[in-house]
Amino acid sequence: MTRQVFEKTLVRAGEVRSYQICSGPAGWEVSEKNAQEIARHYHADWHHVERTLMRFTDEIAALRNDGWLES
Repeated sequence: MTRQVFEKTLVRAGEVRSYQICSGPAGWEVSEKNAQEIARHYHADWHHVERTLMRFTDEIAALRNDGWLES
């Protein structure tokens, strides 16, 4: 069973960017999606997840400053 820890989707002019972190019995699944690619990583160490979450937060703030809106 997995549990959603973090999820944000932003849109601008038909473009979509999604950020997601889910926890499960073996660790955390981290995914990042945009029009060109889907990046998915698995972490067993919470410290890696924390760093990824900070990066997601910074990227989302920058996108909002550029006019992206939360979906």
